[in-house]
Amino acid sequence: MIKVFKFGGASVKNAEAVRNVADIIRRFKGNDNLLVVVSAMGKVTNALEVLVVKGFAKQDFTKELEDLRSFHFQIIHELFRNPTEIRAAIDEVFEEIRIVLTTGIKEDFNFIYDQVVSQGEVMSTRIVAAYLQSVGVDAEYKDARGLIRTDNTYREAKVNWNVTEYLIQQNILPVFSGENGNNKIVVTQGFIGKSSEGHSTTLGREGSDYTAAIFAYALDASEVTIWKDVPGVLNADPKYFPDAQMLNQLSYLDAIELSYYGATVIHPKTIKPLENKKIPLRVRSFLQPEPAGTVINEREAMAVIPSFIFKTGQSLISISPKDFSFIMEENLSEIFGLLAKYRVKVNLMQHSAISFQVCVDHDPQKIVPLLPELEEHFNIHVNEDLDLITVRHYNQATIERLLKGRELLVEQKNSHTIRLVVAHK
Repeated sequence: MIKVFKFGGASVKNAEAVRNVADIIRRFKGNDNLLVVVSAMGKVTNALEVLVVKGFAKQDFTKELEDLRSFHFQIIHELFRNPTEIRAAIDEVFEEIRIVLTTGIKEDFNFIYDQVVSQGEVMSTRIVAAYLQSVGVDAEYKDARGLIRTDNTYREAKVNWNVTEYLIQQNILPVFSGENGNNKIVVTQGFIGKSSEGHSTTLGREGSDYTAAIFAYALDASEVTIWKDVPGVLNADPKYFPDAQMLNQLSYLDAIELSYYGATVIHPKTIKPLENKKIPLRVRSFLQPEPAGTVINEREAMAVIPSFIFKTGQSLISISPKDFSFIMEENLSEIFGLLAKYRVKVNLMQHSAISFQVCVDHDPQKIVPLLPELEEHFNIHVNEDLDLITVRHYNQATIERLLKGRELLVEQKNSHTIRLVVAHK
């Protein structure tokens, strides 16, 4: 059987963390074949985003690039007795980043973003694979860009499932079926792929969970484990609810709903490929790996408790016709066309006879150019600094608790879920 492990940035943030990952792999692999998906180390993705912004603005990025190089080299020197080979490999990556930022700035921002930011995962996996080999683990490095084929929607690339499944099976299965296959571990990247034109693409922020699901689907894996810095899926963010409880079991449906509404433990696209093949997903702690964590499968949980998702930094855009006529299909078509044009994701929408409201992440890069075009045809009012609160399996007591001392702007609910747009405290 084949298992898939996914390790996020926090689990490989320094040399000690990488050693811990190696220990988890050796302890929990068992006799199964194992494919390991790894994110960029620590906050490297954020640092690479800064490089892209500076490079695109033709600002000097030398210090930021050297800081990032030093960060990786420090980890390398703590992990390896003879770091020459892995240093050279990482140096090549940094040279590629420098070239893209100095020669490619006339290209589209999103294109440059993907060529640069994707390198965070390349570096982390090269280091992890090399370290596993150095401690006697039979690990093979694979570049996900040769395995996951996407379109060219940079920063949110869509997977070509048929080609991707073929490439994964053709390139990964022979590794596991070869000599000593059961002891083999494949190490690859989360978050990244390649377009049909041959350029690096990314699957959206936090997309490494999705990558793990893609590999599991293509390989008919027996199980996926996402190793996090939490013991499992909690029913709320401890930042807002200090008494948050762990959910031992979730159905695919509940997991899809929670991730769609903004729960950050699992990427929204992760669950559906696993559900289609009934592949269980576990969320476990790399800090305390022994407990079983949360399992997500087709079974309904016996005891259901409310689950809370907070999305802060929201804006509510209220749209109405200038002549106070009804909001009709042609109005909605125009509105959604503009939202799509600026790639503004709608987190909640509400429609009445003469108005239409959308709650969106307040991203100035997208919102600022959107509003003038909307204002050409509609009256617009924007409320900023809002929270969108979603409660799955709510009750009246939880609603009253959440609304205490808050101004309520929008409320939507069905038998299982309530969503509230409220002023930020």
